[in-house]
Amino acid sequence: MQKKQILVAPLNWGLGHATRCIPIINELIRQNFEPVIASDGAALKLLQKEFPDLEYYALPEYNISYSKKEVFFKWKLLLQTPKIIAAIKKEKEATRKLVSAQNISGIISDNRWGVRHKKIPSVFITHQLKVLSGSSTFFSSKLQQKLISKFTECWVPDFGNTPNLSGEMGHLVKTPFPVKYIGPLSRFSKLQLPIKYKYAIVLSGPEPQRGILEKLLLKEFKDHSSPILFIRGVLEKESKTETIGNIRIYNYLLGKELEEALNSSEHIICRSGYTSIMDIAKLEKKAFLIPTPGQPEQEYLAKKLSENTLVGSCTQNKFSLKKLENLKNTKGLRFDFLTTSFSSVFALFQSE
Repeated sequence: MQKKQILVAPLNWGLGHATRCIPIINELIRQNFEPVIASDGAALKLLQKEFPDLEYYALPEYNISYSKKEVFFKWKLLLQTPKIIAAIKKEKEATRKLVSAQNISGIISDNRWGVRHKKIPSVFITHQLKVLSGSSTFFSSKLQQKLISKFTECWVPDFGNTPNLSGEMGHLVKTPFPVKYIGPLSRFSKLQLPIKYKYAIVLSGPEPQRGILEKLLLKEFKDHSSPILFIRGVLEKESKTETIGNIRIYNYLLGKELEEALNSSEHIICRSGYTSIMDIAKLEKKAFLIPTPGQPEQEYLAKKLSENTLVGSCTQNKFSLKKLENLKNTKGLRFDFLTTSFSSVFALFQSE
C-alpha cells in the first residue's frame, strides 16, 4: 500500500520554525506517512541536513530585510507588506502545482500562509493566535486569525491549560476556527551526561541582529575562565570549529551532536524565541534569554518567564556577564511534557 505523502512547510524566519518541525517529521515517518519538505533558505538547508533521504522543494522566498535599530523594526516590516503578499501568492501557486504533481494527501504549514489547498486537509502550526505587535496588536491578531481560518485546523504546540509556555499568545477566550493543542515540540531528549561547559550560547534569528549579538557575546566572554560552547547558528556546507581562549565555537551543530552538547552544558544563553523555550523546557536547563530587539513576541515571553523567576533575562543593549549572576535565583523551566498522541493528531490525514 502506497504511503500517503504529507507536505511539511516551515517558514524561513530564523531556524525555529524548521527545528520544531523535526519531531513532527519523525512522527510522520513512524506513523507510516511519507513527509515531503518545502521551504527556502536556511530553513530548507537545515532540514535537508537532518533528513537527507526525503524529497525537497524550494518555495518562493519572502526576502525580508530587517532594521539594525529596534525603533524601526516594525515599520521596516510594514513597508515590505506588498512584497510579503506577493510571496504568499507565489507560494500558494507553487503549493497547488506541488499537490497536483506529487499527489500530496495533506499539508502541515508552520506559519506559511500560502501553503494550503482547499481540496486536501491543510494544517497551520503557530503559537501565536494573538500576534503581539505593540499598538497594532488588535489588527495583526485579527489578520492572523482570518488567515488561519482558511486552513482545516490550527495546531498550537503548547498545553491547552495552565501552566503553559505561550501565555496569552496561544490562548484565546474564543477561537473562530478548530484548534488542537498538541503539546510543546522539541527535537531533544534530556540526557544524563557529565557537564563539560559552563554556558552554551546558541544564536539564531534573522540578520543583522544575530550577528550583532554574536559580536557582543564574544567580546563579553573572550576572557571567561570557564569552558564555553558557542554555536553561531550559521548554516554552511560544512561544520567549522575554532577555539578562542576557553570558548569552543561552532558555526552550527545538528541532531545528536547538538543534543549532547546542550545536555553537557550547565546553563543556556539564547534568544527568547518560542522554539528555544520549548527546547530549554525539554532539557530542564536554567537559561538566560535575550529577546531580539523590536520583536514584541520575544520580549513578552522573556518578561513572562523572568517575572515568574523561571529564567534570567535582559535586553540586548544591557547585557553583561554580571547579569548572569541572576541565574542562581531562577527555578529553571521544568514542564511535564505530555506524550502527544500523534495517531489522533494525524487522524486528519487518514480519511480518504
